[in-house]
Formats: sequence, C-alpha cells, structure tokens
Amino acid sequence: MSDRLAGKVALVTGAGSVGPGWGNGRATAVAFAREGARVLAVDRDADALEETLTLVGEGAGVGGGVGGGEVQGHVGDVTVAAGVAAAVEAAVERLGGLDVLVNNVGGSRHGGAAELDEQAWRTQLDVNLSSAYLGCRYAIPAMRERGGGAIVNIASTSGLRWTGSPQVAYAAAKAGVVSLSRVTAVQYAPEGIRVNTVIPGQLHTPLVEARLAGQRAGGDLGSLLEQRVARIPLGFMGDGRDTAAAALFLASDEARFVTGTEIVVDGGMTARCD
Repeated sequence: MSDRLAGKVALVTGAGSVGPGWGNGRATAVAFAREGARVLAVDRDADALEETLTLVGEGAGVGGGVGGGEVQGHVGDVTVAAGVAAAVEAAVERLGGLDVLVNNVGGSRHGGAAELDEQAWRTQLDVNLSSAYLGCRYAIPAMRERGGGAIVNIASTSGLRWTGSPQVAYAAAKAGVVSLSRVTAVQYAPEGIRVNTVIPGQLHTPLVEARLAGQRAGGDLGSLLEQRVARIPLGFMGDGRDTAAAALFLASDEARFVTGTEIVVDGGMTARCD
C-alpha cells in the first residue's frame, strides 16, 4: 500500500460487477481507494454497486487492504448525458472536485454487419463509445477547475484485431475509444489534462460466467475458458485487477509525461499472428 493517488478525487464508471469477482470497474475503484483517492463509484445497478462498497468496507483490495482513501457510491446511467452530468456534479459536490476519470462502461454483442440489427448497433455504440465521450465532455470542465487531470478510457483488444468472435459493433466502438482518447489528449494537453487508454484482452472477469459462456459456448464455461487461454502466449487469463493496475499508473503522477497512448493488457495475445 502507498499513496499514489493521495489527495485526488476519482470517478470510476461501471464500478459494480455482474457477479462475484474482480471486474474492471470494481477492481479499479478499490485499487484507487487503496492508493489514497477519494472515489465516486458509479453504476446503474444499485445492488452490484453495494457489493463493491462492501468489499471496501471489509478491507478487501487489490494486493492488500484499502488504505487512506474512500469510496462512495452513485447510481446512474452513463449512456445518457443527464446521468453523466449528475455523476460529475456528485463528485464535485460530495468529494470536492474531480482529478481522475475512468470511463469503464462496456459490453459486447455477438453479430457481424449482415446479422446485427440496427438498434443493437446503436445500443452498442451508446454503451461502449458514447459513454466515454460523455464522460470526457462533462469531466473536462471540472478538471479545468483543478488545473488539470487524468482521463483513462477502457477499450478492448477487439478494437485492435479479430479476437475469435464476430462482434462488429463492439469492435468498432472500442476502436473509436482509442481515437477519442488520442484526439482529446492532444487538444487538452496544454491545459494539463492527460488522456490515455487501457486495452484489456481476454480476462477472466465475472462477465465470462454471467454472459459470455452462454453467448459463445452454449453454456460450456470450461470450453470457453480453454479457447480463451489458448490465444494467450502467457498461458493464463488475468482479471480486472490487471486492468486496474494499468489504470492506476496512468491516473497517477508517475505517468505525468504519458498522454495520447495505450497500454495493452492481454498477456501478449494481440502480438501473435494466429
């Protein structure tokens, strides 16, 4: 435990989880608190959010107990402007400002361009890309008031290459997140606002059991896990704590000279040709 985010206020979206274990948002909220941040954890599922807050209260953490920070919950939908505006306002009013934003909301939908219906396409863009845009839109003015800040957007290796399943809208949206981050980073760098992207690969998060096994392996979790591990040169799947570790670095002052770039957290998967 250290104080890498001491004195900073962070907003983490998608901070609940669809099941037990370390999802990206839950792990990030806990890790940030462990490193001294005051965190507003946002999720549209009040029960899932409560589980995250309980973990913090019990002293669970990423590699140890929670340190000098805190986590407060906020229920809201960050796919709509009013929900994002309310979350940022809550961070400012309840925690004193906003220094760090982690845009973590996302979820995939199976289907290629000829199969996926138009409404599913639009919904995928709203969840995976528009949520990040709205986060930036409302967080940047609050960060100006603090003299700068750090935005970490969570994308996916699906936005870089084929990862074993046709999910065209998800892939397009996550590729868009990378470009959103780069353009925003350059524009707002003179104001001391850094913007970077974490690109997780095929992690073993609660989403695997809750949704993906049914979508892609007929409910056969073991088969799905074998398929996913086979793509990873390191030979194992990470989890949300690995995403959180990358986000923590990018949010901290250790990354003061890092902006407009990406950290790929995938065990070497996207470096392979097959």
